[in-house]
Amino acid sequence: SQKVPQRITACLVNAAFFGALGSSYLYGYNLSVVNAPALYIKTFYNQTWMERYGEPIGADMVTMLWSITVSIFAIGGLLGALCVTLLTKLIGRKGTLLLNNGFAVIAALLLALGEKARSFEMLIIGRFVMGVDSGIALSALPMYLGEISPRHMRGSIGQFNSILICLGVFTGQVLGLPELLGQESRWNFLFAFLALPALLQLCVLPFLPESPRFLLMERRDEAGAEKAFRAFLGKKDVSKELEEVHAEGWAQNTLHMASVTELLLNPALRWQVITVIVTMACYQLCGLNAIWYYTNGILRDSGFAENVIPYIVLSTGGIETLAAVVSGLVIERIGRRPLLIFGFSAMAFFFGLLTVFLNFQDQYTWMPYLSFTCILAVIASFCSGPGGIPFVLTGELFEQSYRPAAFMIAGIVNWVANFAVGLLFPFMQESLQTYAFLVFLVVCVLGAVYLYFILPETKNKTFMDISQSFAKINKVPLVNKEIENELAIKAGSKEVEENGKVIIDGEIESSF
Repeated sequence: SQKVPQRITACLVNAAFFGALGSSYLYGYNLSVVNAPALYIKTFYNQTWMERYGEPIGADMVTMLWSITVSIFAIGGLLGALCVTLLTKLIGRKGTLLLNNGFAVIAALLLALGEKARSFEMLIIGRFVMGVDSGIALSALPMYLGEISPRHMRGSIGQFNSILICLGVFTGQVLGLPELLGQESRWNFLFAFLALPALLQLCVLPFLPESPRFLLMERRDEAGAEKAFRAFLGKKDVSKELEEVHAEGWAQNTLHMASVTELLLNPALRWQVITVIVTMACYQLCGLNAIWYYTNGILRDSGFAENVIPYIVLSTGGIETLAAVVSGLVIERIGRRPLLIFGFSAMAFFFGLLTVFLNFQDQYTWMPYLSFTCILAVIASFCSGPGGIPFVLTGELFEQSYRPAAFMIAGIVNWVANFAVGLLFPFMQESLQTYAFLVFLVVCVLGAVYLYFILPETKNKTFMDISQSFAKINKVPLVNKEIENELAIKAGSKEVEENGKVIIDGEIESSF
């Protein structure tokens, strides 16, 4: 057998980049962009209240309105995640991404025009709509990228999701600088920017193919799937890829899309579901959101001037983006499992150091610099694996009929945990102060231990191979060689049995 050519096509790169540009990039941008104009938005709330009711707004009411503005993003995200299974079934992966741009444009208009309309309700609704967009994007995009990527680069292509999230965070930090859009007269343009990536995606993505797996297994469009495979792989003969997808369909013995209930009740997928829940929960509960909260305070204690701090904070976004890029470059060599375990373990180590440094911060003038170094190390550790691989794994651990339901479960866990962190961390910080980071240390250690004992490596494996890796722990029988031979015959492949093993007697083995 000849090895699969290790090359990436322009079509695949364009699909990954522009798919992520109008999806995960906007999610990352929304994580950071709301911080710069926070003071101006609160002032706008007060002015609007005065105009309506003729008296200043109370401090508690301002805090409540601001809390709603921030937290409603996660509620919208949860609603978006709940819609993914239905949308991806009805209009496909690419169609869902294209439709989702409508939510981004609507959110941009509401957020940008709320000040002109003297309506703080428009800002709150805009944040909610943007949350719906992000909830759909963080499930539909990884699903699309996982299904269009050859198995030898599925991790690298999947990391476009993480890289564009980090790039979105960094962009929000840059545009939020006082010299750019972080001014009282310009803060609404920060939100108007949301429409630009969405419009760019609308201009490019329609000319790129739909997921060939979706076309073949759910739409029964073999001609369309063959055309999509050719575009993504850059070769004419894609018969092996078509055969493999056919074999996967026959192995599942069903072509209907499973519901969340059917997925949860399937004993053959029990540990895959648990693994997705654990990794997604750790993704949100590992403490990175708390790190953003502490950064400015640590820099102030280090003696940096207030007007310099926003520029130093840019280093956190830069480190985040760089670590995500490096992870994307090495994931196919190192694997998913080592990067996840290393990332959570390193975060736990640096959280421990950070707790020590914060407690001695008032005693030594140089201690805050060590604290800030630990913050950068935590961010880099997160983006080296835990920041993107959970989304890649969710697409890899399940075969076609269960994948949409799996992404719905992952999305629900992601957004519920996101909301819980935003709700509970202020109380944790008040009661535990600097020791709050020890809670995140425990979460990271538990996540690393679970992944060490349970998660098999998925690098360069087919979706059927990955399912079989969980067969023993799920206590279900392995697919025996007679069934493999039958599937191969049904798929029309040239597989033969030799020394008790099924091998391919073809010139080119499947890329998928």
